[in-house]
Amino acid sequence: MEFNIGDQVTLVGPQRYLKTADAMPVLRPPDLVSVTDIGEIVELRANGNAAVRFRRGVFLIALEQLALEGANDRTNDSSGQQA
Repeated sequence: MEFNIGDQVTLVGPQRYLKTADAMPVLRPPDLVSVTDIGEIVELRANGNAAVRFRRGVFLIALEQLALEGANDRTNDSSGQQA
């Protein structure tokens, strides 16, 4: 799956911990972000990580732990709609 800056994403599952995207990263408890929270990719980083802005902060998340928000909705958009 390809991600771009500005994409709206959610977590695919609960995290063991969260790492802030600050210049001096800090580990934070995983309950700051729920799997239902929607975040925005603000930066793509090396080694398959992204800085994602959630309601409670900006965290470094591995790309394989992210899913595009509404990805299923986009594939079903064209079916069932009338012009």
